[in-house]
Amino acid sequence: MSGQGVRHSDVSAVVLSGDIAFPPWPVGGGGGSCHPVSQHAALDESSFPSLLCSQTTGAVIPCPHFTTRDLAPKDRNGASDPFVRVHYNGRTRETSVVKKSCFPRWNETFEFDLEEGSAEALSVEAWDWDLVSRNDFLGKVVVNIQRLCSAQQEEGWFRLQPDQSKSRRGEGNLGSLQLEVRLRDDTVLPSVCYQPLVQLLCREVKPGNQGPGHLIPLIEETTSAECRQEVATTLLKLFLGQGLAKDFLDLLFRLELGRTSEANTLFRSNSLASKSMESFLKVAGMRYLHGILGPVIDRVFEEKKYVELDPSKVEVKDVGCSGLHRPQTEAEVLEQSARTLRAHVVALLSAICRSVRACPVVVRATFRQLFQRVQERFPSAQHQNVPFIAVTSFLCLRFFSPAIMSPKLFHLRERHADARTSRTLLLLAKVVQNVGNMDTPVSRAKEAWMEPLQPTVRQGVVQLKDFIAKLVDIEEKEELDLQRALNLQVQPVKEGPLFIHRTKGKGPLASSSFKKLYFSLTTEALSFSKTSGSKKSAFIKLASIRAAEKVEEKSFGSSHVMQVIYADEAGRAQTVYLQCKCVNELNQWLSALRKVSTNNTSLLGSYHPGVFRGDKWSCCHQKDKTDLGCDKTHSRVTLQEWNDPLDHDLEAQLIYRHLLGVEAALREKHRLLSGETEADISPTGSGGEDTLAQLLCVLQNLQEAHSSILAGPPSREPHHLLELQT
Repeated sequence: MSGQGVRHSDVSAVVLSGDIAFPPWPVGGGGGSCHPVSQHAALDESSFPSLLCSQTTGAVIPCPHFTTRDLAPKDRNGASDPFVRVHYNGRTRETSVVKKSCFPRWNETFEFDLEEGSAEALSVEAWDWDLVSRNDFLGKVVVNIQRLCSAQQEEGWFRLQPDQSKSRRGEGNLGSLQLEVRLRDDTVLPSVCYQPLVQLLCREVKPGNQGPGHLIPLIEETTSAECRQEVATTLLKLFLGQGLAKDFLDLLFRLELGRTSEANTLFRSNSLASKSMESFLKVAGMRYLHGILGPVIDRVFEEKKYVELDPSKVEVKDVGCSGLHRPQTEAEVLEQSARTLRAHVVALLSAICRSVRACPVVVRATFRQLFQRVQERFPSAQHQNVPFIAVTSFLCLRFFSPAIMSPKLFHLRERHADARTSRTLLLLAKVVQNVGNMDTPVSRAKEAWMEPLQPTVRQGVVQLKDFIAKLVDIEEKEELDLQRALNLQVQPVKEGPLFIHRTKGKGPLASSSFKKLYFSLTTEALSFSKTSGSKKSAFIKLASIRAAEKVEEKSFGSSHVMQVIYADEAGRAQTVYLQCKCVNELNQWLSALRKVSTNNTSLLGSYHPGVFRGDKWSCCHQKDKTDLGCDKTHSRVTLQEWNDPLDHDLEAQLIYRHLLGVEAALREKHRLLSGETEADISPTGSGGEDTLAQLLCVLQNLQEAHSSILAGPPSREPHHLLELQT
């Protein structure tokens, strides 16, 4: 990207950390906001925030979490199965359902295009999910966008209000919602402006350049726990783009090993190393995870068997046939459950053990260096299992197990599981965790009722250790050869099955006229094939894409259809309609298509959200098919997804913004290291030898560049984005 920077305005609507409580109200129930830029709520091992990415034309603020309190109980158990539904500008998004919980945490991000001058409000509704009957409305909060434009930011506790369209009396207190909404302008500068910062950070992680007082340890030291996940994922994506992800992780491994004296606490905290490795596995290993877990997860969802190992939770039911029913005993339920779980675990471990060659080479190489570093740090015989546990602490505890518990968050399933399936998945995840912990006495003592599966766990430990030994047994030459071969290939930015509309002319536009094909988007073209393994045919050259937009729902009876407008070989505008399986998949494809074509010179400024049916456009009823569109095109869909394309300039901008937020702490650290007084410090005062002084100088230069851009007229019309994270 060249020329002036691009100003980007967005509105971030933040629903804070999902706690629902009955009186008395909890103290400090997950509230609090982070620094305005690049900050996320702290998450535990079972929560997996996605990666944030945007185009070089703008940046988006990651947001904290969601809190509600005093929510009305709607179920017989005295609680609710709450979820949040968000409405804005004709679009509706929903969070997952948290079952039987008074303190739910969603950690899901929603974004909406904000129409400038629009009077429409943002509506955030709380609902109680019911499997059989209709969902129960729990209350809502309405955010006035025009008032926000004046105030720039609103935050605090907001009382949930009843639905005014329905006459209800005696509603009483519906509870409260902690909400933060903010408006912000941000500018992503031309790539050249970020080069000094990127080069300085890359120099830090290249082999042989690390040492006490260098930047990565300082960044970790000055980053709060609440913001560590976002900083970790942004740094990881920045170094992925520079080909230094493995070196970055190796530095973090050594830093953590250097401050860890007890082997059993290694990588158990939410350190920068742990958070960065989590993000790395999701970015580099998600396809591998799908291949391992997909068949097992599908089987659990399809069978819907009742599974329970905890005697205190067993529900005895009738069994039998032809009217000869008898109560099933508790022992029978436990034995049947153990058999079912044992079968799933055996199938899963078998798939893992067969997957050595399927594991991406960069993941294998990273695990190899982790294994070796831990082995060097704890070489004694009594610690012989520690290198294996270090690998499984990421592979099992922070990757496989969370994906088993929440398959929708890892795109293994389109919908969240029902209560019965969720319990099966949770028990299966517990078994995988015990195997990953190498069947330690501590893990066995926590839940004694898991004892029936101990033989399977012990056998699994043997299998897993053998698998890890083979996984990390990759020679340096083999790694380089494999990596070189990968670099020669055009890597897909996004791929997966889509349904393409084949009807031409004045034929009916119906869902039946869509044909399923496998599409692959690279930095060169959008291609398709019959299956993922068959030969691909080039479909649309990347340089010819003029717009990628959503199609209004009434056009095809589906809200998951997008259109790609492109120029054919004769220069004529053509449109292809592609249907996705869900709204998440739609947004991912739109984001990917817009990002890889952001520098195209023939991008459209307007488009038709409808289709040309008969003799007119369905959206605006214009008669001329070639007339200008009736709606403005969008420059991006910013997602917080692990498979969102890399954006080098945005990642550099987000790191700059974070460092700017902790600049005071960095200056104080520089003063302590240099022995100077605060009055003596200037960014250029250390002669270039001091890395921290160089960083402060780079930050000052970027501040001046931003001030220069913002002082002048914007290079294009600002893009407004409304973002809400639950």
